[in-house]
Amino acid sequence: MTFEQQWIEYDYNPFVLFDANSKVLSLNAEAQFLLGAVTTKELFEVAKTYASVSFGFKTTFVDLEFGRYKFFGLTVGYENEEQLGIKLYQTPSFKLSTPKPHGDLTNIFTIIDLCISTHSISSNIEFNKIYDPTIPDVVVDSNALIKLLNKIYDCFLENSSIHTKVFYRIGEHIRFEDKKYSLFSIVISAAHLSKESTSQLKVIAENNDFFMDISENCVTVNIPMTTSI
Repeated sequence: MTFEQQWIEYDYNPFVLFDANSKVLSLNAEAQFLLGAVTTKELFEVAKTYASVSFGFKTTFVDLEFGRYKFFGLTVGYENEEQLGIKLYQTPSFKLSTPKPHGDLTNIFTIIDLCISTHSISSNIEFNKIYDPTIPDVVVDSNALIKLLNKIYDCFLENSSIHTKVFYRIGEHIRFEDKKYSLFSIVISAAHLSKESTSQLKVIAENNDFFMDISENCVTVNIPMTTSI
């Protein structure tokens, strides 16, 4: 690998080169992580949408989101009809200096059940749970996570039922200290999400280095599978 190729390979921003039939010809390390959250066909369609009408390169500033990945722009380029390249500029959803998670080896399901139990007292809300039992105990600051989860459940108290799902994110990873860790998600959802309280959620998540996404009616907390202190 040449020095120039290494610059592309280790770029924080994902780069993918397609052929005319949307087949991936090459991609860098960051793009490999991205393709765990979006299909090659979807990404190819994005590239075609923002490509220049004639041969050359075109940079567009646009907000795009695929799973936990957020981008503020992209460059699409092609010199012939056979190859089409795309580079996406990543919006950091967490501090680049974020340290490896710290805390104690913790059973995530015990923490979630504790938070649900707290909110089910004197409440008629139905709490539905779907857990992936293969997820192991992980290193996490349990007090900070309890604080965040309790605040998330507070945002859904106007609903008659709240759903909690814990699942492994296939193909998605995060890096700490040059090591790659798998991710799993805690997704809490209901028909109505109180938007007034979500700003508080963001503050808690950022102050404790949790990776959180908020959509129309659900909140997702992504946690790395660090199983050793």
